[in-house]
Amino acid sequence: MGEILNDFGLEFNGSVKLEARAERLTSEAGAVLLREVDERLGLTRWLGEMLTDTRDEKRITHSLRELVRTDLLLLGQGWRDHDDADALRRDAALRLAVSDSKSSVPLRGKEGGAEGLASQPTLSRLTAMLAREENRKVLHEALVWQTGRRLRAQQPKGQKLKQVTVDVDGLPVEVHGHQEGSAYNGHYGVRMYHPIVASLAETGDLLDVRLREGNVHSANGALEFIDELLGRVEKEVCEVAAVRFDAGFPEEKLLAKLEERGTPYVARVRNTSVLQREAALPRFMNSGVPLGEPGTHLYEWEYQAQGWSRARRVVLVVLERKDELFPHAFWLVTSWSKEQMPAQALLEHYRQRGTAEGHFGELMDVLAPALSSARRPKSKYRGQPPVQRAVSIDAFANNEVRLLLNALAYNLVHAARVLMEQATGEGWGCSVCASGCSK
Repeated sequence: MGEILNDFGLEFNGSVKLEARAERLTSEAGAVLLREVDERLGLTRWLGEMLTDTRDEKRITHSLRELVRTDLLLLGQGWRDHDDADALRRDAALRLAVSDSKSSVPLRGKEGGAEGLASQPTLSRLTAMLAREENRKVLHEALVWQTGRRLRAQQPKGQKLKQVTVDVDGLPVEVHGHQEGSAYNGHYGVRMYHPIVASLAETGDLLDVRLREGNVHSANGALEFIDELLGRVEKEVCEVAAVRFDAGFPEEKLLAKLEERGTPYVARVRNTSVLQREAALPRFMNSGVPLGEPGTHLYEWEYQAQGWSRARRVVLVVLERKDELFPHAFWLVTSWSKEQMPAQALLEHYRQRGTAEGHFGELMDVLAPALSSARRPKSKYRGQPPVQRAVSIDAFANNEVRLLLNALAYNLVHAARVLMEQATGEGWGCSVCASGCSK
């Protein structure tokens, strides 16, 4: 105890010293690590420049950068609700990590400017301000900007990657109430939102999330979401982005759009009655008598489903499993030719979707986004005429902001995890413990 650790220099505030002294311990030390990651990426600096601040300059106590940083660090540390900010206002580690001031100024209270962290009402007003359409657009763009900056920094000359794979899926977010746009979803058996989410397969970074009503189909809004996202990804991250998604997404308009823009894709196809008949002969030929040996058999041809504008390459995957009499089968559709991606390589590529689902699971298990904004009248603000006091907040937009901030916080924690893996040569999992990561 009392040992001073000098092996980790902090760029954002050189006056901060890391000590293991009992009387100065804090459970929020991980916020310092996350702030250092943020400082090196420049995320909140970029957000401060791009976001529109609608506040009265005469009444501003905390800068926009500091407010956004407060929200991100609290989420990264596992504090889901704005009420937690009030309980943590005096925490030294959080105050130092959030502040733009140097030296020990953030700890001096009013003498150094703002006293403690921003309060719960201030952070709630921040969410309402970020819910404006132009600011939500910036938050969507920030996820790809953040990922591109991190990955380019790892390249020898800071160049973009050659090709990446974007995984797209629906994500159930359960709610406990009647938040605007939420609904009971019979498939999941809960009241929820059903956002669409995209991640970078090779690295696990989240690329975008868009909130949707709780009972919409998986492919609802996917065309616009994917088309806009691919443009940003190919601007910031790579030269060519491929897309991978499950059976809920392959619809004619989406497939045609991907083919039109030259985007490679692979997707699972719903096993319709027509496809079941198509698969009957290969399945029968490979059925075991009496029991099949474990194995995988691949068949492919050109197939035009009802509703498709043309025939496309499909691959039938027949799986024989131990102790099962009849094999299982499913279909893949792809824009890659046989020469570009042989059937076995295509199957292996599709099966890697499990990694993306693991990262989506981390977001839900570790950060557990709380989308609790509900429609209610705004409280009375001093100086406002009475006619403006009854305006209702846009609860759905507020909840999308909360989801976007959770995704940005996840990427910060993920970036810290990658640094820890590089430093130790071991695998690490995202966590909300004091160090910011845990094995």
